[in-house]
Amino acid sequence: MVLLVVRGAVVVVGLLSVLGGFAGIAAGSEATVGGLWGVGFGLAIIVLALFERGRYRSAASERDTGPVGPGGGELGGQPVEPRFRPTDEVFVDPVSGHTMRVLIDSRSGERRYVAEG
Repeated sequence: MVLLVVRGAVVVVGLLSVLGGFAGIAAGSEATVGGLWGVGFGLAIIVLALFERGRYRSAASERDTGPVGPGGGELGGQPVEPRFRPTDEVFVDPVSGHTMRVLIDSRSGERRYVAEG
């Protein structure tokens, strides 16, 4: 829920930048270049906010918008689809300190991340 509110706020800031940019372009002369930058910056913010993904989550988990698992990965205690097999790749999430195991679907190359321990 918090993520949706933050994304919404970022989109609003992007829209304000785009509108301010259009106002600068409409003012003409010296403000035109600044207006173009404002429009470009605002559009970039909007695109990033709409397409940004959570850390270490699969596309299915992102669409579900359910709770996030430890380390930002898949929700712990839930069975992972059988097509995903554990790999030797293990790393420590620098933010949470959780040890994360990488699982992969060898046919599609899709990866999942699950906290160990």
